[in-house]
Amino acid sequence: MTRPRIVLVGPPGAGKTTVGRLLAEHLAVSFRDTDLDIEQAAGKTVAEIFFDDTEERFRELEQSAVAAALATHDGVLSLGGGAVLSATARELLVGHRVAFLNVGLGAAAKRVGLARDRPVLALNPRASLHQLLEARLPLYREVASFEVLTDDLSPEDVTREVLIRL
Repeated sequence: MTRPRIVLVGPPGAGKTTVGRLLAEHLAVSFRDTDLDIEQAAGKTVAEIFFDDTEERFRELEQSAVAAALATHDGVLSLGGGAVLSATARELLVGHRVAFLNVGLGAAAKRVGLARDRPVLALNPRASLHQLLEARLPLYREVASFEVLTDDLSPEDVTREVLIRL
């Protein structure tokens, strides 16, 4: 049975992509990001899907991408920040090693900047990020095997923390 070595979840700015690539390098496995899978399949960016096709359509594509990746990828897998909104995706994560990369509002706001490429934050990034963090926190924790607070850690330090817990 193929399954990821580790699945990374967390909000925008937590470091899922950066840490995921570092983890894959340390573990000598491949890295996969479901947002990139969606973009390749749709032939457009996540932001374009949100604006052209609606968030609902994006979430449908995301759920399919998560299911496919969980079933076929054996390396490090990073899920989009909103993947946990889907009850189906949360159910699919049961039994997987899931690292929740948590980030506070201040650190996330610094990392995502003006969020031009993050459609859920486009209108009012700081307020949207605050709401997003509060709403999703229980869902991230529901699926997580463990949690790493990334605020004051370098990507290398976060990577070390995840490797220790593997």
